[in-house]
Amino acid sequence: MKWKNDLFIRAAKGEKTERPPVWLMRQAGRILPQYRAIRSSLSGFKELVETPDLAAEVTIQPVDELDVDAAIIFSDILVIPEAMGLTYEMVEKKGPWFPKTIQTQKDVEQLISGEKAAAELEYVYRALEATKKGLDGRVPLIGFSGAPWTLLAYMIEGSGSKTFSKAKKFLYTQPKEAHMLLEKLTETIIAYLKQKAKHGADLLQIFDSWAGILSPEQYKEFSLSYIHKIVNAINEVPTTVFAKGAWFALDEMSDLNCNVIGLDWNTSPDFARNALGKDRVVQGNLDPCVLYSEPEVIKEKTIKMINDFGGNHIVNLGHGVYPDTPLDGVKAFVNTVKNYKY
Repeated sequence: MKWKNDLFIRAAKGEKTERPPVWLMRQAGRILPQYRAIRSSLSGFKELVETPDLAAEVTIQPVDELDVDAAIIFSDILVIPEAMGLTYEMVEKKGPWFPKTIQTQKDVEQLISGEKAAAELEYVYRALEATKKGLDGRVPLIGFSGAPWTLLAYMIEGSGSKTFSKAKKFLYTQPKEAHMLLEKLTETIIAYLKQKAKHGADLLQIFDSWAGILSPEQYKEFSLSYIHKIVNAINEVPTTVFAKGAWFALDEMSDLNCNVIGLDWNTSPDFARNALGKDRVVQGNLDPCVLYSEPEVIKEKTIKMINDFGGNHIVNLGHGVYPDTPLDGVKAFVNTVKNYKY
């Protein structure tokens, strides 16, 4: 594949680039008036996710508006539990909610998994194809999945949570069932990501959004071991692993067979480089709240971050951009990177 702008893929592969590439997690969303216009005409978030042409349109919007170096397909990590047989709803201003949760071994056994479950997500693959056509080679397209532990957390808890205490209780009291579920999730994620690569994704990112609520011991057993299986199975395109809050596991993550390690804003460049080495490609990790600042502050903080990482760096935030972030702040961030020269 030849892209008009291949900076992101070259950087992900560890090649020298004239400047770092830049994109934002959740760049396709409420920061853009174009997105809000489409969203307001629909019944809900899931209708947008499940309508390929609309998902493609909002995926491309930030490339048009912000001139970022990569697009990321508009979707949701919870499409996988749903494909496995556990339906979720997206409640406005509250987030995801599962009417039924996983509680017993029988619940786990009833879930479908692997290629059979991945086949349920045809609307995602069609959205990827429509996006590739619409992008016409302008920039690479990122596909993604939630990590097994993060998906398990929602499937047990039934919604978002500050503590995910039900999910953590499940690990302590039903470890056999937890591993059964994690195995099924891992099989499904691998099949799903391979289909995403087949249908147009140029890089695949794994989001372990709730990594930081586990102890180091639990994270190693119930998350990192399964992420290893996933990245070892994906050889079609480059991969990124972003485990939010897992600063304590960066040493172990240095062994992951992935191209890029994503970093949250709680991880300093010095700490990351000491754990991962100067040659490892990293992504992140500006505090999203910096984008509420004046343009001069955004520029100063962004340049300092780039300099501190010292190359092999894909510029991004340390988490998804917040919905009420001023568009001018986002543009100041992106433009600072685009005007930077190594």
